[in-house]
Amino acid sequence: MKNLKKKLGLSAAVVLSTLTFATAYAASSVPTTSTTPENPNITYIKTDEPTSYRIDQLKKIAMYYYWHGGDLEKAEKEIFKGITLKGKYDVVEHAFKEATLIDPYNLDLKFSLASTQIIQKKIPEALQTYKQILNLDPNNFNANLLYGVYSKINGDIRAYKSAISKLKRIDSKKANEYIRKLKTTESIINSKLNTEVPQHLPQKDHAIVILGYALADDGSMRQPLMERLKVGLAIAKQYPHSKIIVTGGVPKQGITEAEAMSNWLISQGIEKDRIILENKSTDTVENALFTTAILEKEGIKDVTLVTSASHMRRALTVFKEASDFYDKMNGKNSNRNFTNVVYLDYPSIEEAQKVSKDEEFVIYRDLFRVSGIWQYPGLQR
Repeated sequence: MKNLKKKLGLSAAVVLSTLTFATAYAASSVPTTSTTPENPNITYIKTDEPTSYRIDQLKKIAMYYYWHGGDLEKAEKEIFKGITLKGKYDVVEHAFKEATLIDPYNLDLKFSLASTQIIQKKIPEALQTYKQILNLDPNNFNANLLYGVYSKINGDIRAYKSAISKLKRIDSKKANEYIRKLKTTESIINSKLNTEVPQHLPQKDHAIVILGYALADDGSMRQPLMERLKVGLAIAKQYPHSKIIVTGGVPKQGITEAEAMSNWLISQGIEKDRIILENKSTDTVENALFTTAILEKEGIKDVTLVTSASHMRRALTVFKEASDFYDKMNGKNSNRNFTNVVYLDYPSIEEAQKVSKDEEFVIYRDLFRVSGIWQYPGLQR
């Protein structure tokens, strides 16, 4: 086994025969690991370990691969032996699938499985998983909501209408709130993307929010981020009194996206005191939540979002929802206004205005996440 660990390394050994479902329980022990690369100690779990312990290890495996990935080629060749792995989310899915076999009563595990299937665009499988939840708990609000909306995107309007009717019976107030959110999102999906700097933006209480993009392993900025910065810089020059918020907290070589963006803007002549760093977020949902806290603190009423065209509708959706949430939490109505300017990552603006089914799924998935429905209950928003 020591030779096997050296051969596979941490990322492959983390899953081992835990996920070889047909033979998992025939084995005498299951190698696994903690979820952080800083603590790579591998332990061995016998199959007669307590149920909660085995489930906990499977959740750790899922979250490890969700964040860090692993050597899929070796895992497929030397561990899974016949199971085709197309990406790290295959491992996440298999881990949650195994966990649901160990505890078929745990609905949170089923929600996590369905979320991973949505990420992988396995829509029929995800809908079936939500259906299992509803068979066990017909009045589960979140399951009815997710099943209904994803069914609609998938072309099943009847299932959507039935789900909405059920939601109104379960909790009419909450159902009407989500109906409003869905209508707002539909309006955003159909809104115009702007490639030019808007005229007549407010000269007061206005901020330009430039959304980050993952840095290269050496800490350098990739082209999409550079292009977003160029768009943001053009707006900043035209509106010299506007604050600039740069977002992104995933570090590479000791620097976050926000820090790299700030350094670049300063090198282009932007005053340092105009720039505010949001350097804790790991994805678009956290961009919105953490940036909205800054907007509240700074008293910003008008926001111009800057990101890629393929990302803008999702960004507008989650920022609007985050802003509405902060209003509700603070018992006020900020009437915060959002405008947009995009880096055009399509051949033409006409192509950019078209919304694919895949984009719709991601938009609504992140709407639900920012509204408070965790993607992986208790593990990952």
